[in-house]
Amino acid sequence: MIQRIQTLYLFLVVALGVTLCFVPVLQFDTPENAEVQRMWQLSATGFKDVMPVEGAAPVQLNGLAGLLVISVLIPLLALVDIFLYKKRSLQARLNIFSILLCLGYYGVLAIYVWLASVSIEGVEWHILPWASIPLVCFVLTSMATRAILKDEALVRAADRIR
Repeated sequence: MIQRIQTLYLFLVVALGVTLCFVPVLQFDTPENAEVQRMWQLSATGFKDVMPVEGAAPVQLNGLAGLLVISVLIPLLALVDIFLYKKRSLQARLNIFSILLCLGYYGVLAIYVWLASVSIEGVEWHILPWASIPLVCFVLTSMATRAILKDEALVRAADRIR
């Protein structure tokens, strides 16, 4: 049923996942001893220059679609998962895939940190607090999967008694 606890967990994953699509997760700075101070932010929507410098060449990172795809898939799978309450085994499998996506987010993020450090020499990067959202989604999805499997075991036990 829709009023189960895993629905609440999955709804929180949807809300956090939608938030993840719009907030910056990494910040890149030039070192303090550099001639010109610049700052960029990386989010699912792209690589933005926060402190543009007049006359300086814009920095662009190509291939940022992976972060956007993962950021969109996490809440989308959770939303679909909420309405599959009659198919608990499919729900659990989708949750496991969503868990893998949450972990894959950090792998893709590491690739983008490497790409940024290669294309911008001497850049320092900082993780923003919003980067913890996939980890929270990972925990919530794991809790939802556990509750789904618990419900499935309860239904199987009730069928065995009949």
